Amino acid sequence: MEVRRRHLPGDPRAANQKEGNMPKVRLAAFVEEITGTLDGYVFKRSPNGDIIVSKKPDMSKVVWSEAQIAQREHFTQASAYARAAKENPKVWAKYERRAKKLKKRPRDLAISDYFQGKDLLAKK
Repeated sequence: MEVRRRHLPGDPRAANQKEGNMPKVRLAAFVEEITGTLDGYVFKRSPNGDIIVSKKPDMSKVVWSEAQIAQREHFTQASAYARAAKENPKVWAKYERRAKKLKKRPRDLAISDYFQGKDLLAKK
């Protein structure tokens, strides 16, 4: 079995690659789902259900700006709002209905609502 590696643009090894020549792997009986990290690679599922494999980035030398730190904190709060919404069956049912109609994930809609200032938990 031949395994092809994808190189980033600008990498001299990338010149031998054709665009869109990524392998697709289907492991129905062996692996049904994989998420997380393994040997320096990150496995995750896209919103449409595809499995994405990428090299784990080295963020050890990144110096975050104040704006980036503030945005990360804001996203942490949005994620906490989504968790709280999931714990409230009535609110989560609304997100699930909307998500199904829009073909999105309920958590993504809850996070988006938080950023837009819409708080379904406060409404009673």
